[in-house]
Amino acid sequence: MLKKGNKLYSILTGTCPKCHEESMYQDKNPYHLGNIFKMNERCSHCGTKYKIEPSFFYGAMYVSYGVGVAFAVAAFVIAFLFFKATLINTFIAIIATMIVFMPFIIRVSRNIWINFFIKYDPKSASKINS
Repeated sequence: MLKKGNKLYSILTGTCPKCHEESMYQDKNPYHLGNIFKMNERCSHCGTKYKIEPSFFYGAMYVSYGVGVAFAVAAFVIAFLFFKATLINTFIAIIATMIVFMPFIIRVSRNIWINFFIKYDPKSASKINS
């Protein structure tokens, strides 16, 4: 399920959407908050430019909203239905979930956004290296 050539692989690992060989980010850990938005300019394997145009990742904010809502709904269901928490405790669980997962949500949203526009090409890694 999670192997090279699958868009889900690129989205969850943060690798280049075209060759799946290199991380798009300078720091792979999204919880190093000072480096959360720092991306490589290009992929060193296939030469794909990550910032396709100025302000390209503004579209990722829309994706981030959807992913954030999914996390909030999941927190609500887990807290309210499974743990039988009160509404106040459920609200606190949702806020805590959003704070804890926000760096992950930001990165995944960028990964989803760029994968809308760039298709996997298994031959692309060999193009720049040859």
